[in-house]
Amino acid sequence: QVTGYLDDCTCDVETIDAFNNYKLFPRLNELLESDYFRYYKVNLQKPCPFWDDNSHCGMRDCAVQPCPSDDVPDGIRSGSYKYSEEANNLAEECEEAKRLGAVDDSLSEETREAVLQWTQHDDSSDSFCEADDIHSPDAEYVDLLLNPERYTGYKGPDAWKIWNSIYEENCFKPQNVKRPLASGRGDDGGHTFYKWLKGVCVEKRAFYRLISGLHASINIHLSARYLLQDTWSEKKWGPNVTEFQQRFDEVLTRGEGPRRLKNLYFLYLIELRALSKVLPFFERPGFQLYTGNKSQDAEMKHLLLEILHLAKSFPLHFDENSFFAGNKKEAAKLKEEFRLHFKNISKIMDCVGCFKCRLWGKLQTQGLGTALKILFSENLIEKIPESGPSYGFQLTRQEIVALFNAFGRVSTSVKELENFRNLLQNMR
Repeated sequence: QVTGYLDDCTCDVETIDAFNNYKLFPRLNELLESDYFRYYKVNLQKPCPFWDDNSHCGMRDCAVQPCPSDDVPDGIRSGSYKYSEEANNLAEECEEAKRLGAVDDSLSEETREAVLQWTQHDDSSDSFCEADDIHSPDAEYVDLLLNPERYTGYKGPDAWKIWNSIYEENCFKPQNVKRPLASGRGDDGGHTFYKWLKGVCVEKRAFYRLISGLHASINIHLSARYLLQDTWSEKKWGPNVTEFQQRFDEVLTRGEGPRRLKNLYFLYLIELRALSKVLPFFERPGFQLYTGNKSQDAEMKHLLLEILHLAKSFPLHFDENSFFAGNKKEAAKLKEEFRLHFKNISKIMDCVGCFKCRLWGKLQTQGLGTALKILFSENLIEKIPESGPSYGFQLTRQEIVALFNAFGRVSTSVKELENFRNLLQNMR
C-alpha cells in the first residue's frame, strides 16, 4: 500500500524506488566494501547515562568482533593524511603555531583553559551527535562487513525501553499524547497522536518522521536478515515474511505500517539531500580517502564523487528551505532544540544492551546527525575554497564513514522492500 506522494515533499515512492534500486544502490554497495568505509572506530563500553543498566544481551549473535589492529590499514590507523595538499598546509601552520606559542607563556593557566574550551565548543556547536572519544583506550576498530546488522534475538522489555525513551522523551511530544500501538495502552488508532502531529510545525513533524523512518529501516534489516536456521552445522539468515508483516502489514498494524514505511522514504530523501549538498567538500583535490593504498584510494574517491554527482542529479529533492524559515530568533531557538534532542538520542545508544545493535545504532545516529549538520551548514559549504584547508566546515573520518554507511542502510531498506513486495505477491 506504500505508493504515491510523501507528505511535506514533492517526491513520490516510485521515483525513489527506481533511482535507488537500479542506479544508486549497486554503486554505494561497492564503495562501502572498500577499506576506507568498512572500518569504524567505536567505544562499546560506555555506560548508559540515563539509567543503571546491566542487562547486556548474552546471546552470541549480539557479540561484536573487534579487529586485531594489524588488520586495519596503516593509513586509517595512524590517522595521517599523506599525499594530500592539506597535510602540507597543516605542517606550515604547525610551524607558525610553534612560533606564536612562545607568546603563550604569558597566558595565565585560567586563560589557557578557557581558550581550550572555546576550541572544543567551536567543534561541538554544529554537532548533532555525542561522538565517541576515539582516543579512549576502550575505542576499537570494527570491520562492519564482518559484523553485519541482522536479527540478534535482542527484543522484549529492554529493547522496548530504548525506543520508548526515544519517542516519549525526545520527539517533542507531550506526555498526554500517546503514540499509536504503544505497548500496553488503550489505543485510539493513533487519532489523537496524528491530530497532534498535524498541528505542530514542519520541523517537529520532520523530527518525528526521521526517527520513525530510522526505526522502520532497522526493522526491515532485522526482517530481511533473520535467523531462519540454527543447527550445529550451519546458520542460515534470510528474509522472514511473517516478521515483516507483523511490523508493517496495514491490517496487523491497524494502518500504522504503511505510515512507518513512508517515513523511511522521508529519511531517505533527507540523507540523499545531504549527500547532494556536501559535494564541494569532497571535490577538492586536497581531499583523499587515505588508507595507504594509493591506487585504490584514487579509485574510491572517483567512485565517491560519481555517487555524489548521482545524488545531485536526483530530480525531486527535498527542499530544506522550508525548515527554520520563520522569525530568526524563534528559528534559532528551534534549531538548537532540534540539535539537543537529536544529541540526546545519540546518547541513548549507549544504553542498548545488545552490542551489535549498539554498534549499528551508534553508526546510524551519527550518520543521520552528520547529514543534519551538512544541511544546516549550507552557507559554510558554499564558502569552501577549492584548494587548501576548509576551516569553516569540517568532517572527521568518523563522520564520513558514518554518513555513507548510514545512508547505505537506508538504501538497503528501500531495496529490501522491493524484495518483500515480490515475496508477498508470490504468496498470494
